[in-house]
Amino acid sequence: DAGIRQFWIEHCIASREIGAYFGRELGSTAVTNLWIPDGYKDTPVDRLGPRQRLQDALDQVFAQPLDPAHNLDAVECKLFGIGSESYVVGSHEFYLGYASSRQKLLCLDAGHFHPTETIADKISAVLLYVPELLLHVSRGVRWDSDHVVTLTDELQAIMQELVRGNFLDRTHIGLDFFDASINRVAAWTIGTRNALRALLVALLEPIDQLRQLEAAGDFTARLALLEELKGLPFGAVWDHYCQQQNVSVGYAFMAEIRAYEEKVLANR
Repeated sequence: DAGIRQFWIEHCIASREIGAYFGRELGSTAVTNLWIPDGYKDTPVDRLGPRQRLQDALDQVFAQPLDPAHNLDAVECKLFGIGSESYVVGSHEFYLGYASSRQKLLCLDAGHFHPTETIADKISAVLLYVPELLLHVSRGVRWDSDHVVTLTDELQAIMQELVRGNFLDRTHIGLDFFDASINRVAAWTIGTRNALRALLVALLEPIDQLRQLEAAGDFTARLALLEELKGLPFGAVWDHYCQQQNVSVGYAFMAEIRAYEEKVLANR
């Protein structure tokens, strides 16, 4: 329906303008991310038509240039969704092509791919073709379930790739998770601290030494050093960093959250 599609095109145009307003007023660039859950539950006959319409709609959405100091545009792909198990219009291939051809940010969501895939492996590949990345750091359990981020191997691999590839200046790290079964403030705190801890672990790596071993073909020593790094006390560095920032060290943040829950949340 052309009228419905035009409504959403105008909605996206307005969203970009709102993002630019935020960026201008706050003095911090906003990233306006676009994700559309179009697709089919069962196998379609025409895979091309919806993608042609989406490409045309996106071109209309992004037709008006905005100051990149205020707003950056990102597009987000997905493997499948509820009700679109067999076909998603905005697949990874579609949005990689669109972002690279229009020089938009590509959004990689940790929960939007096959469970055996990791977005860490995609970062260096796509940054050859797109200017910047938006990451949705999440934790999927069997599907795109957006669990609170924990200090998993996948999270550490993502942060390691950003540091090892010197991609931090070209990457916007967003956290994408929710869990109504636990305190929302605690969920935000736990997830954010884990993202920062994973980044710290990556920053503490002796990357120059690791690169030298790899370049020399000494993969045995590279493996040995990588395994030794897993036992180093990064927690002491993390605690020191928290002290420098005047925030709770270790588990102590839970006492502050419980106090906030009793004094503020319970009275709402």
